[in-house]
Amino acid sequence: MPSLNKKPRVLVADDERVIADTLAMILNQSGFDATAVYSGEKALELAPSVRPDMLISDVIMADLNGIEAAIRIRDLLPGIKVLLFSGQAATADLLEKARAEGHEFDILAKPVHPQDLLNRLRS
Repeated sequence: MPSLNKKPRVLVADDERVIADTLAMILNQSGFDATAVYSGEKALELAPSVRPDMLISDVIMADLNGIEAAIRIRDLLPGIKVLLFSGQAATADLLEKARAEGHEFDILAKPVHPQDLLNRLRS
């Protein structure tokens, strides 16, 4: 019989491995079932099997940026909650382009304080 208290599954994508691993560790210690990946492509590849409830992704990544990955993952998993974060000014242009195409995302600035992240996920 499945547990009624199933942990929310979170996919964390950041090409800075230490950030992805640290966020996943914090989430796992805070009642989530988090998996870290190190590229937008890997997030897109794993999403169908992991079936995350949430995607937390850096925006600026080498292969597939976080916004494009989020759009494509949301096509596969329409109910997924998406939280993006970035430390780069170029993010604004990418977000505007996504909004113009009808995609709306929450965004946090790097560095992300763990409590701010947890508060955002629980809201």
